[in-house]
Amino acid sequence: MTTIAENERTKSLASWVSGLQAHDIPPAVLERAKYLLLDGVGCALVGAQLPWSRVAVEAVLEFEGEGSEPIIGWGRTASAPAAALLNGTFIQGFELDDFHPTAPVHTASLLVPSLLAAAGVADTSVTGIDLLTAAVVGCEVAPRIGLALHGADMLTRGWHSGPVFGTPAVGAAVANLFRLDEEQVEHAVALGATQACGLMAAQFGAMSKRMHHGFAARNGLYGALLARRGYTGIENVFDLPWGGYFSVFGEGHDPDASQLTSELGERWETERIVLKPYAAQGGLHASIDIILDLCRDHDLEADDVRSIEVDLSEPIYHHSWWKAERPLAPIGAQMHIGYAIAVAVLDKQVLAQQFSPSRLVSEDVWDLLARVTANHRTDFDDAGPIGRGQTEVRVTLRTGKQLSGSQFASRSAMRPLASEEIVQKFRALTAGVVDSARQRAIVERFATLEECVDLGDLRSLLADPVGSVFEL
Repeated sequence: MTTIAENERTKSLASWVSGLQAHDIPPAVLERAKYLLLDGVGCALVGAQLPWSRVAVEAVLEFEGEGSEPIIGWGRTASAPAAALLNGTFIQGFELDDFHPTAPVHTASLLVPSLLAAAGVADTSVTGIDLLTAAVVGCEVAPRIGLALHGADMLTRGWHSGPVFGTPAVGAAVANLFRLDEEQVEHAVALGATQACGLMAAQFGAMSKRMHHGFAARNGLYGALLARRGYTGIENVFDLPWGGYFSVFGEGHDPDASQLTSELGERWETERIVLKPYAAQGGLHASIDIILDLCRDHDLEADDVRSIEVDLSEPIYHHSWWKAERPLAPIGAQMHIGYAIAVAVLDKQVLAQQFSPSRLVSEDVWDLLARVTANHRTDFDDAGPIGRGQTEVRVTLRTGKQLSGSQFASRSAMRPLASEEIVQKFRALTAGVVDSARQRAIVERFATLEECVDLGDLRSLLADPVGSVFEL
């Protein structure tokens, strides 16, 4: 394994990004990337016509105007950066998209929008294998940046980790798609890095939480577009001791810059990315797993419950527990562990309808939510990044009996969804939103993406208008 000098990590990363080709990537990794992209597309189709997405589209197009790049699910177009912004907003629109378990970032909401937009404005034709290769670049770079900044620590500090980690990674992915040379890649990444941002307080109800990864998709795309034409960014942006990416975002927190290039091209983070079975932030999934198991195994119903306690690590506790008050916005509900547990017990599922306007005000939900309490368990933190998904749930029944369960991480992190399960999720999510023929066509395009020589058909399939999940 090659050792990278401390002042050469940025250039080493740029060299790898510039030189990576499909034949350098294990077939299983390319296969995984196909289905990560399919999952992201499914999330975009579901997210396109949500109420807050409609506000975003009308507001953005009012000042951006029309363009040549499709807005997924709308039958309308925008400039490449505006399309990337909106399509990324759709994918993050309902907390259904993927996440990396130790370096929290939602890769599909970064890469599907930026790469599709980039393909439409590339100087040369883009094939399916080009798209896949660039997607793997993003799936490898974003988590490594996150690991260098200690992953979920960024959430604890109040940063929205995904757009912070993801913006320079989008620059890298698009630079690979554009076939930029090593120097241009370095500038694309740096131009993305200087635009990284995201404040986590948006989770309490701001629509902007939905748009953060869209900002990252747009900003990283801008970085690569500028670099392609000779505009420069900060050289050695990850290595500089003052004013550089790690020195600023990691100030006072001892960032580990070696993670940026650690086992690059040998260990594939793409395979560690988790796909969600529930429409809630990833840190809640272990508790949802546990409570659904208890409901199934003990015929548990809300009327049986005196109280529910949940023990969490520090990042998940800070990310998911506060005093919930009415009115609770959908984004706040999808972040809140009490709400997620309440609807899991009541409805035996945590999907789109559990966060519909009518469900958010239901008295049975709020009655049970009042009986849920979350605690921070410091011993969970002691296991480090790999142990931060630990969760314990204790249910005290009205009879005095106690039920309990614990998990080291969410089930989807411990056993990632297989390709056929991802297809099933896509079909279930998009049922009624698009017709069955269109569903089949999209699945078929992704199943054979490496053979595709022209992305025009796929882009058209995604562009046509879709229905709203709240209006089915």
